[in-house]
Amino acid sequence: MALRKIMTEKEPVLHKKCRPVTEFNSRLHQLLDDMRDTLEEANGAGLAAPQVGILRRVVVVDTGEEMLELVNPEILEQSGEQDGPEGCLSVPGKWGLVKRPNWVKLRAQDRFGNWFEVEGEELTARCFCHEIEHLDGHLFVEHTDHLMTEEELEEKYQEMAALYGMTVPQLREQVPPARLQHDLKLAKARAVVVDSALRK
Repeated sequence: MALRKIMTEKEPVLHKKCRPVTEFNSRLHQLLDDMRDTLEEANGAGLAAPQVGILRRVVVVDTGEEMLELVNPEILEQSGEQDGPEGCLSVPGKWGLVKRPNWVKLRAQDRFGNWFEVEGEELTARCFCHEIEHLDGHLFVEHTDHLMTEEELEEKYQEMAALYGMTVPQLREQVPPARLQHDLKLAKARAVVVDSALRK
């Protein structure tokens, strides 16, 4: 296993459509292992093969509970809507407000070629859509007309830090911007529950 270089938005490979995987062999397994390590090292939520320079339909997604390997993924169903900040390891330092479905159901193959279905909501649903778009040569910046400033991002961190009783630097170490909207929503929900309990 090894860390791979993450391509940035100016690289032509990020703007090309990926080919389906047809051979489920040791080369694919090595790619998946390297992508998992690279994603973990980068502290991201998802990574697509073109982001490491490989034009194949391969994605890894960290749901927070498990690392999903998705080969030849395709969206079967989606519903609802969410609007929140979205970033990308290939577009470092930029965050935009992007609308995505709140629930997504996928069909994909595992590293051995077996088909399976998986569902995700909120951050995971956002990540599914974001990574599959990479496979077709698209980036999230195509969906936003407003890139967040560092000041706007800082305001959201300050709001969440106040809810958790932490400093912003502490929070930034633990919560990357890609997870910020999701975790802020959870923090607010917990605060409402605690406040409600205290009132009883």
